[in-house]
Amino acid sequence: MAEVFQWVLVAVVVVGVLIAILSLRASGDLYDSIGKGGFALDTTDSPKGPPPDSAAGRAEAQAEIRQLVEAKSARGEARGEAPLDIDAEIAALNTPAAGVADDALRQEVRSLVIASNERRVRRGEAPLEVEGEVDRQLRDLQE
Repeated sequence: MAEVFQWVLVAVVVVGVLIAILSLRASGDLYDSIGKGGFALDTTDSPKGPPPDSAAGRAEAQAEIRQLVEAKSARGEARGEAPLDIDAEIAALNTPAAGVADDALRQEVRSLVIASNERRVRRGEAPLEVEGEVDRQLRDLQE
């Protein structure tokens, strides 16, 4: 009886493997299209908006910012708060940050520059001037 069970088990496994192979072949490119389409985030098939640095891209971004601020104002009104001045909020969001970074951020960037310099020295490269590199990185963060 055990011998029959072994042959049945082997037959079932072989048939299962054959069915799996046939279904994989029959699916064709079905698995290649998973994650693609109109709702995909980053595919060549999905339509893309205008480039962010173009006039149309900036206009689209401003429209989305306006929608977000209007929604924030509506939520506040629903809670019984005074409505927000939409244009003033948008203007505040669009003004660049102050040119002076707070001390904690400056210290953190300085420690990163120092660590980077230590790695550069270990690789045999010349170290960077710390304060100049800190200022450059803070400028890059504000842009």
